[in-house]
Amino acid sequence: PNKTKWPKMLKVVGNRLHDPDGKEVWLQGVNAGGLETLPHDTQVIKSVIVAIEDWKSNCIRLPMKEEFWYGVSPYQKDGGQGYREKIDQIITLAANRGAYLVLDLHRFRAPKQLHADFWKDAASRYKDHPAVLFDVFNEPHGLTWEQWKNGGLIGKKEGADESAFLTEEEKLKNQGFQSVGMQGLVDAVRSTGAKNIVIAGGMAWCNDLSGIVKGYALDDKGGNGIMYSWHTYNWHKGWEEKVLATAALHPIFLGEVGADTNKMNFIPHEEQEDPYTFVPDMLGFIQKYKINWTGWCLHPRATPVLISDWNYTPTPYWGVFAKEALAGKQFEMKKMR
Repeated sequence: PNKTKWPKMLKVVGNRLHDPDGKEVWLQGVNAGGLETLPHDTQVIKSVIVAIEDWKSNCIRLPMKEEFWYGVSPYQKDGGQGYREKIDQIITLAANRGAYLVLDLHRFRAPKQLHADFWKDAASRYKDHPAVLFDVFNEPHGLTWEQWKNGGLIGKKEGADESAFLTEEEKLKNQGFQSVGMQGLVDAVRSTGAKNIVIAGGMAWCNDLSGIVKGYALDDKGGNGIMYSWHTYNWHKGWEEKVLATAALHPIFLGEVGADTNKMNFIPHEEQEDPYTFVPDMLGFIQKYKINWTGWCLHPRATPVLISDWNYTPTPYWGVFAKEALAGKQFEMKKMR
């Protein structure tokens, strides 16, 4: 690794990120998808390089799963060694190009003890690596804020279910268990002595951060700080009430954002705004409040898609705009949602 090019370790100062010289760093980039579905995916390595060198990202969010890390999927015969080494390689590729890598544990509902155990392992491995941030749990949902923070027994979910893309088996695994809460994951990371910034996803599939300023902020236990993760798509409203009060006090990481002309079937079609109006306004919102962000997704089959093929051709309704924003083009938010 060429450490002369590596980025500097970040820490939270107020609602911004600073390097050790006190210089502010604004994270902007994309999700490099693939390793959350196939442990043997190698395209993701090229995606990271393209995202940094061609799309001008200074931050890559890398979705992954603990079962692949430990090598317990039917695809793996090496106890996860190849998968862990691939993640090491991707981190070095990003760091060598001066970019940050957000390790995203791509799970849903609520964190379990096995996720805390994973973070003890991963945080020990990447402890104080200047380029690595820990996105400790992808999309919590179907919880109270008390359960979100401190855990407890997670029962069956009430009301509408956005997890239509999960199998019945996965949904069953997501109910009737003890959760360690998001605080349990922070504690697991900090127990290793790792000071890396922790990113904590909010409620309602990360779409709601309003509880953070109502008494549910996490205790960092002596690390470099916590960012709160927000995910928003072109069917979500309430940008102001869900994120801005928290953004005034804490750095926000918009870990997933995007829009697609292909409608999602688990959301009423009429509730999904046209990308050509949503995307420029959302990018304007991001720029106005200097929200750290990684667009979803630099993979032609992970919708909303930034690219239409493996030549990394930007999609006209999302990828083109995102690539322009990463290159420094300014967008105006005409209307708050």
